[in-house]
Amino acid sequence: MVLVKDIISVLESKAPLGLQESYDNAGLLTGHKDLKVTGVLVCLDVIPAILDEALQRGCNFILSHHPPFFSGMKKFSGNSLQEEILVKAIKNNLILYASHTNLDSVVYGVSGKMADRLGLINQKILIPREDDLLKLVCFIPASHLELVSNAIFAAGAGSIGNYDHCSYQLSGNGTFRAGEGTHPYTGTVGITHYEPETRFETILPKHKLKAVIKAMLEHHPYEEVAYDLYPLINKNPSQGLGIVGELSQECSETDFLKQVKEVFGVPVIRHSKLFNRQIRKVALCGGSGADFIKQAASSGADIYLTADIKYHFWFDLPGQIVLADIGHFESERFTINVLADSLIEKFPKFAVCLTEVNTNPINYLI
Repeated sequence: MVLVKDIISVLESKAPLGLQESYDNAGLLTGHKDLKVTGVLVCLDVIPAILDEALQRGCNFILSHHPPFFSGMKKFSGNSLQEEILVKAIKNNLILYASHTNLDSVVYGVSGKMADRLGLINQKILIPREDDLLKLVCFIPASHLELVSNAIFAAGAGSIGNYDHCSYQLSGNGTFRAGEGTHPYTGTVGITHYEPETRFETILPKHKLKAVIKAMLEHHPYEEVAYDLYPLINKNPSQGLGIVGELSQECSETDFLKQVKEVFGVPVIRHSKLFNRQIRKVALCGGSGADFIKQAASSGADIYLTADIKYHFWFDLPGQIVLADIGHFESERFTINVLADSLIEKFPKFAVCLTEVNTNPINYLI
């Protein structure tokens, strides 16, 4: 039996909710964590036709990329699309869960899938997260150094880029005097004790803080564990929005745009002026990434793929970067595969279905 909380655990291990943007509404939207799941329908958007499809296919869990509503509602009369979806979901005991900007912010998420489909190599995050890292300093007796440090690493600390188990360790002596009623791991109540300890420093993302501290406290032998946390202004190279990478073999601008049309099923690509040069380095961001045009140019990319670019953004492009708007739906169309694959990997015999409904609200006359 698979419960809602089992599905959520897998999803949030891949894309923690702590990574979502402040305006977002990702996570569990309707339903209880202890409900039994009969099947999962994965989609990009939630519209009434998706709810009907879920009921027809015996799926009571709808996993979407875009939340069906972002802000609070005061009326539930069904007079708006958001109200209609919420009322219908609750009446039919449907669970709604969205994995949105938190999935955008992981390297194997939305933009990472786009980059993989294009065969990009040497992939890096285009806009690394800022103010996202903490430094943990704790003091561990030599006898427990390996045990405690490994527990801290396993909980999500100590990763810098493609390196893990990163730390700094300095040996010294710690002192303490245990008071009445205490049960010290070492030393005697009422007498100052000197203990050989290691100052252990490591780095962690903020959304891992609770798990890391829990692991440290559970494995540390002391009743009272001394530790410090420092906010860092370093950028986090392993999390953020967009991807920049390289083609294994350069090609002309026109040939590359034709490849993009074919890969993403784009009937029309809006693009800026072409320079009749070869494309080698590509920046991209699934969904609405127009705010990151300058970062794409600064990365040295020859072209930037994204969606929802406003008219005036096309005039003052930095440098000689080609700008291409491939459509919001089209840029994120493979997101449902990212979500489904993470569940199928964990629950290979469980019903995980990809929607057969085209939720793209935009139509093209060609």
